[in-house]
Amino acid sequence: MLLKKHYYIRNNFCLLITLFNLKKNFMAIVKVIEVIASSENSFDEAIKNAVAEVSKTIKNIDSVYVKDFKCHVKDGNIISYGVICKVSFRVEN
Repeated sequence: MLLKKHYYIRNNFCLLITLFNLKKNFMAIVKVIEVIASSENSFDEAIKNAVAEVSKTIKNIDSVYVKDFKCHVKDGNIISYGVICKVSFRVEN
């Protein structure tokens, strides 16, 4: 049986997560970056575009938090969908 306790400390786009179990202690460092992405089709595709672009240069992506949504409108029609995402990833030792 594992005993886990999570402690979150926010400091300038860096999130430290300390996990404890019964036999050993280890710490994972997770960074959070903010990404802006867009799509001509949907919000869903804009989020997928953000993850695809970030994953070209960053490994160990854990999660994506969508901070904001927006649309560009021209002549009464939506021409593009935009998202602002916070992407978190584990930093390797």
